[in-house]
Amino acid sequence: MNTMVSTSMPVPAGFKVDISRGERIGRVSSEWFSRPDDERYLSLGELHRAVKSRAAHARARTVESTAIRVEATRDNAERISLIVPGEHQPLAPTHWSYGQLCSLIGAPSNYMRQLPAPLAAINLQHGLLNNRSESVKTLVMDDGRVALRAVTGPEYGRIWDHELISAVMNIAGNGTGDTIWKVPGVLDWSTMTHNPFVDITRDTTTLYASDRDVFVFLVDDTRPIEAGRLPNGEPDLYFRGFYAWNSEVGSKTLGIASFYLRAVCANRNLWGTENFEKITIRHSKFAAHRFAHEAAPALANFANSSPSSFIAGIHAARERIVARNDEDRQTFLRRRGFSRVETGKIIETVLFEEGRPPESVFDFVQGITALARGKAHQDTRLELEGKAKKLLESAA
Repeated sequence: MNTMVSTSMPVPAGFKVDISRGERIGRVSSEWFSRPDDERYLSLGELHRAVKSRAAHARARTVESTAIRVEATRDNAERISLIVPGEHQPLAPTHWSYGQLCSLIGAPSNYMRQLPAPLAAINLQHGLLNNRSESVKTLVMDDGRVALRAVTGPEYGRIWDHELISAVMNIAGNGTGDTIWKVPGVLDWSTMTHNPFVDITRDTTTLYASDRDVFVFLVDDTRPIEAGRLPNGEPDLYFRGFYAWNSEVGSKTLGIASFYLRAVCANRNLWGTENFEKITIRHSKFAAHRFAHEAAPALANFANSSPSSFIAGIHAARERIVARNDEDRQTFLRRRGFSRVETGKIIETVLFEEGRPPESVFDFVQGITALARGKAHQDTRLELEGKAKKLLESAA
């Protein structure tokens, strides 16, 4: 029987999970490792206030690139400022916006940073006077210190960071347990149980924002989903999760990824992930429209959807027997593009982990994802995971 723990029932301290199955995803862990304390937030409300405030102190306009003047002084080899139409004082570019400016005029930013400011200014001025697009879009931050946060092409479609966080808050509240969606708990390696109840600190939070981007990761990990049984007869438990990201200054796309996972460890690796889906939106001319009509509704749909289709798909894959002997297994995998060596490793992996050779579609999917986890090169790993996903979908 497939069950979900009711929110009105007492929740145990942890749920036993089997992370040998599914994919390991390291995207959240990479964010966790790279964020200093001042980029970590303890609630969505705190994060939203921060990004909303900087938007309130920002102004964007499109200006003719030929009307921008670049200034530098010989007594400060690192100081460059821009005189921009409509601004009452010179603008100091940030490290990021300086790189964008160089990119727009076709100049290598690493080389330009090594030049004395007067020489760099001459090159920048020449590039602006000969810019093919003729105009640029600027984003200026004025919170007591005026700075140029971004310089993009005129067709750049900005989605503000606070807009994404607002969409997340519509389904997740504060992200601290006031709804089913929260900062994740932690896997206890000694007992292989996922404990959903962990204090949210700077070290455990998964809510991040820098001057360039935002990133949030939330799970519904107090209500496990049972989708079948493990070889030892225990339930195979999953949780729902998603992460979302954006950059209002153009350092990355807007994106939302949803999935089912079995655990999150202390350094925020996602273990036993299945059914990974992703939406990305480039900051092109109609980006704001696409966010309103595609990304935000997709996030709400996932948050409010029933896991029944996911469970049904897992059951269908478990029940669909596709190989009953060694020849069937070899044929099944070779016809799907796996080499002889890969075929042998997939079969051996399932035999080792399940105590029997693969028979069902689900068995083969688990063997393929296990093989993918051992691949050092991302492209190879993604290719294998794509084949596993396609195979799982074919059984539904």
